[in-house]
Amino acid sequence: MLATRMLHALAAVAVAGTVLLVPAAASAADTHHTAPVASTADVDDFSYASWDAHYDVGLDEDGRSQLRVTETLVARFPDFDQNRGIVRGLPLTYENAHLETSVLSVTDETGAAVPFETEQEDGFLLVLTGDDDYVRGLTTYVIEYEMSDVILHRDDGRADEFYWDLLPLDSSQAIESFQAEITFDAAMAARLTGSARCYTGFSGSTEECALQGPDAEGDAAVFRVESGERAAGDGVTVAIGFEPGTAAQPSAREPNTVTDTVPALAAVGAFGLSAGGCLAVTLLKRRRRTATGLVIAQYDVPDWMPPLLAAAITPNAKDPIPAEIVHLAVRGTLRIEESGGGEEPGTAGQPQLRRTPGGRIPDQLDVESLDALFLGADAAGVVSLPLTDDAFAGRMNALIQSGKSAATSRGLTTKARSRGAMILQWCAIAVVAAGLGLSLWGAVSGRVTAIPALVAVCFGALAVLASSLYTFSKHTVLTPEGAVAHEYLLGVREFIRVAEADRLQMLQSYTGAERRQDGSVNVVLLYERLLPYAMLFGQEDEWGGVLESAYVREQRGPGWIGDPSSPYLRTHLAAFAVSSHAAATYSSSSSSSGGSSGGGFSGGGGGGGFSGGR
Repeated sequence: MLATRMLHALAAVAVAGTVLLVPAAASAADTHHTAPVASTADVDDFSYASWDAHYDVGLDEDGRSQLRVTETLVARFPDFDQNRGIVRGLPLTYENAHLETSVLSVTDETGAAVPFETEQEDGFLLVLTGDDDYVRGLTTYVIEYEMSDVILHRDDGRADEFYWDLLPLDSSQAIESFQAEITFDAAMAARLTGSARCYTGFSGSTEECALQGPDAEGDAAVFRVESGERAAGDGVTVAIGFEPGTAAQPSAREPNTVTDTVPALAAVGAFGLSAGGCLAVTLLKRRRRTATGLVIAQYDVPDWMPPLLAAAITPNAKDPIPAEIVHLAVRGTLRIEESGGGEEPGTAGQPQLRRTPGGRIPDQLDVESLDALFLGADAAGVVSLPLTDDAFAGRMNALIQSGKSAATSRGLTTKARSRGAMILQWCAIAVVAAGLGLSLWGAVSGRVTAIPALVAVCFGALAVLASSLYTFSKHTVLTPEGAVAHEYLLGVREFIRVAEADRLQMLQSYTGAERRQDGSVNVVLLYERLLPYAMLFGQEDEWGGVLESAYVREQRGPGWIGDPSSPYLRTHLAAFAVSSHAAATYSSSSSSSGGSSGGGFSGGGGGGGFSGGR
């Protein structure tokens, strides 16, 4: 139908263009053959000379109401090529039930068939009359159609009603003359209560109009209403009462908790079960982090646990790359210098790293880190941290993955599923599947009231599907050995957190001194070696302040970053952390531009399509 409308529109443009391009002399010679062309043609710009409708209402053998309507519509089209016909919209549903609307015929005043086609849109059956030929002046359309279940039980149970709009309230055409006749068969006529009203005006109006009848025609009862000129959208509605139970109601109008409410509750329940499954996964991860449940302050970290490995077993650890570089620096394998580079693109003003010979490399992950950092270093063993380098960022990401792989190969982490999460998720799937089946059954059986529940359970099904991908997957959890290592790191975090006096008391204790290999406590060296782990825990600013105080007492500065004579570490450390994080996470990949924040244009999005008249 959309393609037909577009062809009609293009044909109209072609006709108009042909007329405008005809030479003036030819136009003058053939004036009696050339139709005038409207300057601003609008297919809705016409009126109805008359609108006559006859309604026949009765009961079928099952006691359900049936309606047969014959509308005789005389359209007054302009005297130029604008319209090919009319569009009459008929409702498909009424008070939660399908009306089973069907068009029987469309003819003219002589009974000759008029071509038409139908399509459904926004709850209406659209009857599109005519073909590619234009129509002008007074044109008659006789539309005959049928509907079911047009009689309602009132909510108070005191009557049944034929409560019907005789004119479309959503209309752009005025009507010069209107009349309607409503005939009820003998079975219905015998059950009339005598209560009948007619309302007129625009939507929501309570103004009443004259309703004639009931007049007896044999055993039938007839009501009539008529008026003169009516503006576009000025409706007429009748409400005619019958004894309760006159017409059997479709099941779609009867309350049905099973199809209208249970599926929505199932969606909520399934969502709750899925949320419980996700929570069970979280609890599994937390449970596997506990070894003894005791956290004892620790002031040193063993050589086999560099920051890359510590980050892999520490939940919510910060970017380990800056911490790993500082770890290598305080261990004496490299030095962090300011304002390096400048000659290579993307390195101007960036920190530079200088390889220092003779430093002890504690762990194989540290060896991999040095190789990745100093790949492409100059002859002096110096490399600048780049601002924009996908290759460097890729190497840093590979280091992070190496830390995670090492945690698994060294027996600190493993993959596991949560049994409780899987049970809850299977229950969620069963519940949402049952709800989906019930709502589909209700919708297929014609219950309009089942559609909201169907929509709700569809969203629930999508949520359950998404959560299934998470709850049924294996997740990285700590092994018993990993839990011990995790509690050790929590002890390191506790040592960093406590007050200076408490830290010194721990270091001066017999146990503290014994755990140092050389039997002595070098506070500055120890504090420096804890700095990378403070960075993982997000405590770098606090611990940097502690180090600055220690440097002031020792009348020295850090030898591994910035000015060796300056004790003020935090400024250098903050700048380095920002630069190294940016270098390690840089990505040059781009995405498509949008219009929601500006820069868009009309016609730049998807959709659109075609809209027009007939």
